[in-house]
Amino acid sequence: MKPVATKGAKPRDRRIVAADLFCGVGGLTRGLLDAGIEVVAGYDIDEACRYPYEHNNEPAVFRNRSVVNLNSEDLGKLYPADCWSVLVGCAPCQPFSRYTQGLDTEDSEKWGLLNHFGRLVGELKPDVVSMENVRELRRHRVFRNFLATLSYFGYQVSACDVYCPDYGIPQHRTRLVVLASRLGAIEIIPPTHGKGEYPTVESAIRDLPKLKSGEICSKDHLHRSSSLSTINRRRIKHSRPGGTWRDWPQELVAKCHRKRRGKTYPSVYGRMEWEKPSPTITTQFYGFGNGRFGHPEQDRALSLREGAILQSFPSDYQFVKPDGEYHFKTIGRLIGNAVPVRLGAVVGQTIMKHLENHV
Repeated sequence: MKPVATKGAKPRDRRIVAADLFCGVGGLTRGLLDAGIEVVAGYDIDEACRYPYEHNNEPAVFRNRSVVNLNSEDLGKLYPADCWSVLVGCAPCQPFSRYTQGLDTEDSEKWGLLNHFGRLVGELKPDVVSMENVRELRRHRVFRNFLATLSYFGYQVSACDVYCPDYGIPQHRTRLVVLASRLGAIEIIPPTHGKGEYPTVESAIRDLPKLKSGEICSKDHLHRSSSLSTINRRRIKHSRPGGTWRDWPQELVAKCHRKRRGKTYPSVYGRMEWEKPSPTITTQFYGFGNGRFGHPEQDRALSLREGAILQSFPSDYQFVKPDGEYHFKTIGRLIGNAVPVRLGAVVGQTIMKHLENHV
């Protein structure tokens, strides 16, 4: 297929149009929209993403389709003539994550998804490409192949590790961001926050209504916390911000942590600290025993809304239809797997600045 048209109107007059692969609930899409980039469609195989993606990112449409079965003919139809074309995506990161290091993930079908991303770039040849993932991806051959594909098709490429607090995201999270352009060199914009300016757990969620474990906020049904077992209610009362299960009375310590191997895992059953960014929000952030996800003051784990806010989603972002059911496991997965919205906006601002420089 021929490259998307890039000749005709002056660059400043052209629409900047993007499609989002592996779009999830729209974290990256929302960020691009906030930066001023028009997003026409998002592709994902998880049907649970449809409502949050479309409801919060209108007029972008959700396509329940795998990139394996996607071709440049389909994608090419999304881009109007004489637009700046942008293709972005975050291939599923589970095979590359540090949480699976040491496990045999080579046979995971997800390994090939980044190759399909590269295939689509080669067929479509959009003006700008961006890919976000875990930084551990750098170690794998599939990543080197992806960069080689971009270079082969004439892209200038940059890849950097982005520490989220440097860009105003209240979360200790580092992500790998790849940017590539057919127009010339492209680099991510400079950090927007210094160390003394990092947003904190307090600045992000302190003002939300108080909850007890298992309680649902009447004004915002996403602001709900999971129930704690009797022993975990006792444990969290003995937990301090920034502490570990080692602070508990001996009778509350789990048997697995009393063993020599278990003593090396202190970063579970902990409370967050008001004055610092949160730990990395995983797909199980709603569980007190799944990490340092205890509320700094209230005797409960993070609510679903708090997790979404720490992922920099707007406080009114909707994940469930008005008459829908709230499943912690499903919503936790959608939120934890998302690209932080603010990081998406940084990518979008980088692309906007890059295109402005090519007027």
